[in-house]
Amino acid sequence: MKATLAIRQAVRPWVETADARILIGVSGGADSMALAVASHFECKTNGVDLVAIIIDHQLQEASAVVAERAREELLRIGFKSVEIIPVVVDLLDGMEASARRARYQAFEVAISKYQPDFFFLAHTKNDQAESVLLGLARGSGTRSLSGIAEVNGPYVRPLLDIDRSITEATCTENGITPWIDPQNSDLHYARVRVRNAVLPVLEANLGPGISDALARSARILREDADALDLLATQFLSGGDPLAVERLLELPKAVRIRVLRLAIYASGAPEGALTADHLAPVEALITDWHGQGEISLPGGVKVARISGRLSLSQQIS
Repeated sequence: MKATLAIRQAVRPWVETADARILIGVSGGADSMALAVASHFECKTNGVDLVAIIIDHQLQEASAVVAERAREELLRIGFKSVEIIPVVVDLLDGMEASARRARYQAFEVAISKYQPDFFFLAHTKNDQAESVLLGLARGSGTRSLSGIAEVNGPYVRPLLDIDRSITEATCTENGITPWIDPQNSDLHYARVRVRNAVLPVLEANLGPGISDALARSARILREDADALDLLATQFLSGGDPLAVERLLELPKAVRIRVLRLAIYASGAPEGALTADHLAPVEALITDWHGQGEISLPGGVKVARISGRLSLSQQIS
C-alpha cells in the first residue's frame, strides 16, 4: 500500500486541521478516486465528515451511468455521503472553459449547503506541468506560468506534488477500476496534446524529471507573482491609479499587473487577457501618439482621455 500511504500523507495535514467536514470533487477517474480513498481513510481516523460531490456535466452519452458508477464505488470504499449534481453546460467560450465554469458553480452551491472546512480537488503534479506549458504557449505572463494554486479560497489541491502514476497505483492497491474519460484522448484539446505529445517528447529529448522541474518552476513563479500582485493591488487602492503620470513611474512588471487587475475589474473574463491584449494598452501609457480606443475580451474598452486611462464595458 505504498502509493496509498503517499497520498494519505499528502492529505493528512489538511484533514488534521479540519474542524468538522471536508468536501471532495470526484469524477471517477484515477486521480480523484485515489484522493477519495486516501481522504476516506484519513477522515475516518480523525473523525472528520467527508462528503463526495460528483458533477454530471451531461456532455457525453451515458454520463449519468458514469456518475452512478462512481457513486457506487465510493459507497463500496466506505463513503456515507455522496451527492451527484447534474449541471447544464452553456458553451460560451469553448468546451473545457464552459464545463469548468458550470462545475465550479455547482461546487459553490455544495459549499453553501455543507459549509465545509475545505473542498478537495485532485489535480496532480502532471496537471501542474501541463498548466505551465499551456501558460507558456498563451504568453500571458508570470501568473499564468505559476500554474495551479494549492489553496484558492476553500479549494485545496493536496496532490500537486504527487505524480499521476501514484494515483493509478493507489487505485490498483485498493481494487478500484477508475473511469477513463474518452476526452483525455481527444487531440482537439490543447491539454490532451500537451499530455500525450508534448511532455513525452520533452522527456525523451531532455531527460526525465521534466514534470518535476515544471512544477518547481510553477511554485517559484507563484511566489513572485503573489508579491507583484500585492504591489499592484496596493497601488490601485490609492490616489488616481489610472493617471498616466502615475503609471509611468511604476516598473513595467507592476504596471502590467495594475492594468490587468483594472481590466478584469471592468468586466473582462478572468484569465482571458494575454500579453497581446495588454501590449497596446500599455502603449497608451508609454508610446502615446493619439491611438484610438482599444477593444478587449468581455466588451471592455480602454482609451486615454485627458492624461488618464478610461475603462468601460460595452454589453452586447
